Amino acid sequence: QVQVEESGGGLGQPGGSLRLSCVVTGSRLIETMGWYRQAPGDQRNMVASITTGERTNYADSVKGRFTISRDAAKNTVHLQMDNLKPEDTAVYFCRVRLENLKVYWGQGTQVTVSS
Repeated sequence: QVQVEESGGGLGQPGGSLRLSCVVTGSRLIETMGWYRQAPGDQRNMVASITTGERTNYADSVKGRFTISRDAAKNTVHLQMDNLKPEDTAVYFCRVRLENLKVYWGQGTQVTVSS
């Protein structure tokens, strides 16, 4: 049984930082890990992703502000969010794609950016 669990998030100030973490249990055959976000009334959009080869991809809106990193030994992915903006407010979801192409999602963690 593959499980995906996010942690971190909460309330951040404009210009501040937050860090999200996601741990995967039940499988080590992971191809890609990533973060998506969904604001109220909006669709779920990719924020950042990282492959087993450490190849990263970022949404234009977060380039230069967010950094995704991966600890393969711990089956964990992190999202360091710096220079936060109010428009970063959303529920953030961890997404994992295994080598067999099955996709699993976490339940999401709320990030609110407000002064």
